[in-house]
Amino acid sequence: MNPQAKLIFALSLLLGTTITISSNHWITAWTGLEINTLAILPLISKSHHPRAIEAATKYFLVQAAASALVLFSSMTNAWHNGQWDITQLTHPTSCLILTSAIAMKLGLVPFHFWFPEVLQGTSLITGLLLSTAMKFPPITLLFLTSHSLNPTLLTTMAILSAALGGWMGLNQTQIRKILAFSSISHLGWMAIILIYSPKLTMLNFYLYSLMTAAVFLTLNSMKVLKLSTLMTAWSKTPSLSTILILTLLSLAGLPTLTGFLPKWLIIQELTKQDMTPMAMAISLLSLLSLFFYLRLAYCTAITLPPHTTNYMKQWHINKPTNIMIAILTTLSLTLLPLSPILATII
Repeated sequence: MNPQAKLIFALSLLLGTTITISSNHWITAWTGLEINTLAILPLISKSHHPRAIEAATKYFLVQAAASALVLFSSMTNAWHNGQWDITQLTHPTSCLILTSAIAMKLGLVPFHFWFPEVLQGTSLITGLLLSTAMKFPPITLLFLTSHSLNPTLLTTMAILSAALGGWMGLNQTQIRKILAFSSISHLGWMAIILIYSPKLTMLNFYLYSLMTAAVFLTLNSMKVLKLSTLMTAWSKTPSLSTILILTLLSLAGLPTLTGFLPKWLIIQELTKQDMTPMAMAISLLSLLSLFFYLRLAYCTAITLPPHTTNYMKQWHINKPTNIMIAILTTLSLTLLPLSPILATII
């Protein structure tokens, strides 16, 4: 793909996201979502591999269905209330349809089936866009309509997402699929607190995007796609491997690292809202995802292949490391001391 085409698609992604997050009318928000979908499709299928074409087809079908549901829910609400304003979504049926549509766009359970397959069929950089930038407009719509959504439905989706995201990631060997189920699990944490503290959901999304970007860029620099390749990455980039271990532990949410901050605040807010059983349930379910994060960290820490056969190991590379990896990794590891300031902001 030539640079001019990449620039056009990147500007289209930026335009679609800007239109959606800055709109007050449902039609303009829907237009921004459609621009985003059409802009990301060529990036998914740019390798012309059959798996990439399959991923682009699945993504298009799911996003088209979700966009149709968004338009249908807004039309139903306008039919009953005469309002096209995003913040005036008051009809119960429209709220249920919109929640399902946004869950389909994000990949929340039970509409998660497409996300691991699409992420597996794309490159790491496009997968980073799908995991972070493409989720920003739908989460913004949830943020704007959070006062009228169904708490029971969102809580159920959140618990199921945390459970299934952790459970399905246990037996995966492809790193992109593991990160896809990691995204589903993190979306569960965002959805469970959305009704009670929308700003906390956005903080969780920002920190998740920060840590995920650090992991994706590090893996892309190391040229790693499978666990078996990750086991010998130390010979190419020993310093990046060490940093990747810490970033994965931060993404898992271990204390003293940045990833612990959103989970800590979410559990605290759920306890204040008399939802202690839900807080306990989602905390215990996060242990499932902790297992495959530790598995990734363990494979990264291995300095010898786990077998006795001859294995060709690549030596150090001279390619310069992206400066963004250093910045994102530093933020992914050291933001927890700033938690009092962030807590006062939200």
